[in-house]
Amino acid sequence: MYIPEHFKIIDEEMIYDIIKENGFATLFAQHQGHPNATHIPLTLDKEKGYLYGHFARPNEQWKDIEKQEILAVFHGPHCYISPSWYETDRAVPTWNYVAVHVYGQVEIIDGEELVDSLRDMVLKYENPNSSYKFDQVDSRFMEGMTKGIVGFRIKINKIEGKAKLSQNHSVDRLELVIQQLEQSGSEDDHKIACLMKENLRKKS
Repeated sequence: MYIPEHFKIIDEEMIYDIIKENGFATLFAQHQGHPNATHIPLTLDKEKGYLYGHFARPNEQWKDIEKQEILAVFHGPHCYISPSWYETDRAVPTWNYVAVHVYGQVEIIDGEELVDSLRDMVLKYENPNSSYKFDQVDSRFMEGMTKGIVGFRIKINKIEGKAKLSQNHSVDRLELVIQQLEQSGSEDDHKIACLMKENLRKKS
């Protein structure tokens, strides 16, 4: 990923937070000699250094993915920045965003490790008050369902994080952009504004 130095995320915890908060990733690999991508939820085990997920078995990307160097992209909030928000007309439109790229090798998993990864994903996303309880699902039904998927883990080799938050502009201009974003009805605009304000606080 192209990352100018002032956009590089050096805070490891911020990188892990982006992965956890934006777990629906895009997984890129080669399949039969061509680029291939799957949009897929991934969960992180920071201590072990793995991402976990599963393919639908009919998705043939899994068949030749092992031992490849794959790329998982986690897309954080993003938004358009209008030059009309600045104090000058000597500016151009741009886009602010946050993203993390994870590189590693895929290992196919099954059995208890697959079930554990499914449980972790459900616990992450299911409302604690939900009537659905993973461990109460009929074991024969669960066994049948897991035959329709292929579980995997990604051994993380490298992580890159980028936060393009107008760091290359003056404080006055940053405050003007934040003001405009906070007036928007977009959730992503508000998230970018919060990240920009946090950067400003770190500078002060």
